[in-house]
Amino acid sequence: MIKKQKRALVCGAGGFIGSHLVKSLKKDGYWVRGVDLKYPEFSTTDADDFLIADLRDYDSCKKSLTGSIDEVYQLAADMGGAGFVFTGENDFDIMHNSSIINLHMIKLCNKMSISKIFYSSSACMYPEHNQMDPLNPKCSEDSAYPANPDSEYGWEKLFSERLYLAAHRNYKLDVRVARFHNIFGPEGTWTGGREKAPAALCRKIAEASDGGAIEIWGSGKQTRSFLFIDDCVEAVRRLMESDFLGPVNIGSEEMVTIDELAKMIIGISGKKISLKHIDGPVGVQGRNSDNALIKEKLSWEPRGSLREGLVETYPWIRKQAEKISVIPPQKKMMESREVRS
Repeated sequence: MIKKQKRALVCGAGGFIGSHLVKSLKKDGYWVRGVDLKYPEFSTTDADDFLIADLRDYDSCKKSLTGSIDEVYQLAADMGGAGFVFTGENDFDIMHNSSIINLHMIKLCNKMSISKIFYSSSACMYPEHNQMDPLNPKCSEDSAYPANPDSEYGWEKLFSERLYLAAHRNYKLDVRVARFHNIFGPEGTWTGGREKAPAALCRKIAEASDGGAIEIWGSGKQTRSFLFIDDCVEAVRRLMESDFLGPVNIGSEEMVTIDELAKMIIGISGKKISLKHIDGPVGVQGRNSDNALIKEKLSWEPRGSLREGLVETYPWIRKQAEKISVIPPQKKMMESREVRS
């Protein structure tokens, strides 16, 4: 008997995690459709079909789900690093754009009898009051309530989690919900204001002169953990293959200060660079993934260390920065004008 080929839809397939997820699904024999506002920026897509579409539009969502889709991976969102999320300037767009995508996808998945849907939430939904001590943050899944996220991005993620779980209760939609903790790696956003800490620091260090200095937002004592992209994709795939709905953390328990992260990257670069602390958006003082639940339910833990992931990421970002540095000034000015227009 010939086994039926599984068909998956990856929403946000032009983004960092989505493009890596498409590659993983294809390696396992899936037929994959990707959908996004844009193609992947740094490599060609491996998707069998790629739809350029705005998922805030109901008809575009409907079109993306046609053709007997078995699994949906909903990663599409309006997101970015601290420089995008914590300024307050993007709050409405973040909440509106992401919420409407999830509302459309849930309604249509139920209407079109889609078998299973994964939703990517975020550690940003955890209460701010549990993350004020940089050395003792509390981010176990059961600590989500009483709710008090530190940003509107976190509030939207929490709302959408409840939306998916309500759809499971009321409509029997087979959902999986995971809370990502700072995913990084090659082919991720590394400049432009939406990049996260590992990529931003890799860029600053790559662009800095040996013997120079880079700027760090805040005291540098705020703590985080960072998960390499390959480990993230493996955890998502394992969650989808399980019977566990979540929500569950997908992250690393290797917590470091931002200064320690910067010094680790400096060591990899081989340069001598000092740190200059300045005012800037930093979010909560401490955050670290609590992996007790995912170990219990899925027997999963990261394969590699933070340093091992940075050893792969830093050279990639350095090459991107070097490419930009050799663009003639006149061409740079023209590209800048095109972006603003």
